[in-house]
Amino acid sequence: MNQQELLKEIGQIRNMMEKSSKFMSISGLSGVLIGCFALVGAGAAYYTVYGTKSDFGYRDYYVLDQQVLWKLIVIALLILLVSIVTGVLMAKAKAKKHGQTIWNPTSKALLKAMAIPLITGGLFSLILIARGNYSLVASSLLIFYGLSLAAASVFTFREVRVLGVLEILLGLLALAFPGYGVWFWAAGFGLLHIIYGLIVHKRYEK
Repeated sequence: MNQQELLKEIGQIRNMMEKSSKFMSISGLSGVLIGCFALVGAGAAYYTVYGTKSDFGYRDYYVLDQQVLWKLIVIALLILLVSIVTGVLMAKAKAKKHGQTIWNPTSKALLKAMAIPLITGGLFSLILIARGNYSLVASSLLIFYGLSLAAASVFTFREVRVLGVLEILLGLLALAFPGYGVWFWAAGFGLLHIIYGLIVHKRYEK
């Protein structure tokens, strides 16, 4: 065995070890679908608040209206539920295709890494809502979601870290430009997820 063949074999072994320590069953296409769901949710939220025929020249309703607030919460929860179900089902299908399971030590470590930022962000957002600081909710969710992705990226595709950093940056921009939360939400949870999903699908699933 010459030096070139030895280096090639070492590279293959290293690649196998890296894959065995990472959760590779995340579907890129699920990222695309989740992004589309988020865009639909953002559109529904925009329509709920701004309407189509504003009598005030700005918006038809205000988030301070309890009825509007609950509609927005229901929209967010529905999109979250559909996204989680889609992600899990497509991950299971991808894992099954490769003779693997999605519930293993690596996936458990990934979920643990994501849990603290996500739970903290969720509770923080609930406190903001309870105190009437609605303009900070979108930015907070983007920032904490980005932190959870950055933490989880150690256990999966490196593109997840890039997505996480971009989500954090969008969250900070949303803080700097209050009143445009729906637009930043659409960009972060919608467009970025679609782009990320297409990249992952092209690089790892074709």
